[in-house]
Amino acid sequence: MDWIEAIILGLVQGLTEFLPVSSSGHLEIGKALFGIDPSGNFYYTVAVHGATVASTLVVFAREIIHLLKGTLAFRMNEETTYVLKLFLSMIPIAVVGLFFRSEVIGLFNGNMIVVGSMLLTTAFLLFAGHFIKRKERSIGYMDSFIIGIAQVLAVIPGISRSGATISMGMMLGNRKDELAKFSFLMVLVPVIGANLLEILSGDFTRGSTGAGVIMAGAVAAFVSGYIACRWMITLVRKSKMIWFAVYCSVVGLITILLG
Repeated sequence: MDWIEAIILGLVQGLTEFLPVSSSGHLEIGKALFGIDPSGNFYYTVAVHGATVASTLVVFAREIIHLLKGTLAFRMNEETTYVLKLFLSMIPIAVVGLFFRSEVIGLFNGNMIVVGSMLLTTAFLLFAGHFIKRKERSIGYMDSFIIGIAQVLAVIPGISRSGATISMGMMLGNRKDELAKFSFLMVLVPVIGANLLEILSGDFTRGSTGAGVIMAGAVAAFVSGYIACRWMITLVRKSKMIWFAVYCSVVGLITILLG
């Protein structure tokens, strides 16, 4: 992997991590186009995912500090209730990550037919979230768990995590002004945990990408992730996610045809 490839893939990772178009699917497409061997870029993968988590922490720094202060008061207040809902949403993905990790890794085999098909699935979820209308209400405990189940679908490359979780919340009737923040906060602990597992179980003898190239990709992922995260919050509030459904449909069909 060279500098240009690292920066392009970093930008793709940051943008697509938050926009409802599947970062994993786009990275699989990007690696296939560049002819990059994923097994030789272990450090790079960890770095760009860590960078996107860092961008989320920056965007929601004030909210995270507020939640921590309220939770550390050790009483059942609004902040503690919100954190409990976040942890409830993490249970499904935690089960998959702990017990089916090898099966999930096996999905990332560069099969463009699968990626294209899952992009079409993402498009379907986005269309459903747009057209299914319910009376809006706050996110409840059961809603949190169901949204967490939707997040599990995103372990398949081509299914967008933010697209699946936000669309599911919209279908449940959850308030759009709450969904983007909840969707992004619920992924912090699972992504950090997954990165730690990768580091602890990774083969550190592999990887030919230089430190400077890795840093360039990480910076690109952080900057694009920060922009995409803030943009996505506005898009959800304005209910303009339908255009991403069109985009996923087009890219999914092209990927299948060229796969």
